[in-house]
Amino acid sequence: MKRLAIDVQQGEYAVARLEPDAAVPEGLLAPGNGFVSVTRTAGELSVICPAALAPGDAKVEAGWRLLTVRGPLEFTLTGIIAALASELAAAGVALFTLSTFDTDHVLVKQSDLTRAEAALRAAGHEVTQAAA
Repeated sequence: MKRLAIDVQQGEYAVARLEPDAAVPEGLLAPGNGFVSVTRTAGELSVICPAALAPGDAKVEAGWRLLTVRGPLEFTLTGIIAALASELAAAGVALFTLSTFDTDHVLVKQSDLTRAEAALRAAGHEVTQAAA
C-alpha cells in the first residue's frame, strides 16, 4: 500500500439513524455545516454529521472523529479502505467507513483516536490535524 496523507478533522461527529421514510432534517445540508453524509436505504435514513447537528429524533451514536484520506483518489486505486481497516483492526480500533467521489473517510471513536493515529503512522502514513 502506498503512503497516504490522512487529515484528522476538527470536532466530534455523530452517526444517526432515522426511519426510512423520514425527511432529511431541515438545514442539515446547508453550506457551512462541514462534513455531512446522508444515505437512504429501504431500511433507514443514515446521517453522519458534526455531533452538534445530529437530529434530535434519531438514534444517535456520538463520540466519533473523522479521518479523511487526502484526495482526490483515482477510481482505479484498490485496497485503500482494506489497508486502513487492517491497520486499525490490528491496533484494536473499531471503525466506520464511507467514501465520496474524491476520497475515503474513516471514523474512529474519540477514545481510540490516539491509538489510531499511532497505528496509521506506524504503517507509514502521514497523519496530520486538519486546520480549523
